Amino acid sequence: MDPSAPPPHYPNADSDDWTPYEKRLDFETAEFLFKHNQMSGGDIDFLFSLWVASLAVHDDNPLFASHNDLYDTIDATLLGDVPWESFSARYNGAKPDGKIPSWMTADFDVWFRDPHTVVKNLLSNPDFDNEFDYTPFQERDTEGNHRFQDFMSGNWAWKQAVQYTVIFTVSTVF
Repeated sequence: MDPSAPPPHYPNADSDDWTPYEKRLDFETAEFLFKHNQMSGGDIDFLFSLWVASLAVHDDNPLFASHNDLYDTIDATLLGDVPWESFSARYNGAKPDGKIPSWMTADFDVWFRDPHTVVKNLLSNPDFDNEFDYTPFQERDTEGNHRFQDFMSGNWAWKQAVQYTVIFTVSTVF
């Protein structure tokens, strides 16, 4: 596959396919607990233990066995073909005399997906056609004052674009 080509798009995907979730209820439960409520792992396990008790009379199982099962399912959710990457970071500044806070000596794992590839995939996704303007522009009034209205009208976006190509300034009277 050409590395500059956009990722494949599957517009006719089965709307009942909630993989890696068994069904929509599983997905919505995970989204609610993890994203909306941001419930702690201990509280998730407590809630699941209540579900186990309530479902036992029906000889049924809860949607997830534990918060680890929930997290593993979330981690298995496909979000495109951009792999996860990580690095470790540690504070390396001056430390106070006496008791040193634990965060100053701890290692922290930072997980991310390559932002360049994520944005490239987003821009090439036909689902977003005509949904947002990704072209930097500068708008000025008749007196030459720069009018800022959103991110793409800002100086940073403009400077990034003019490093690689010539962009024409749009003059508008308002």
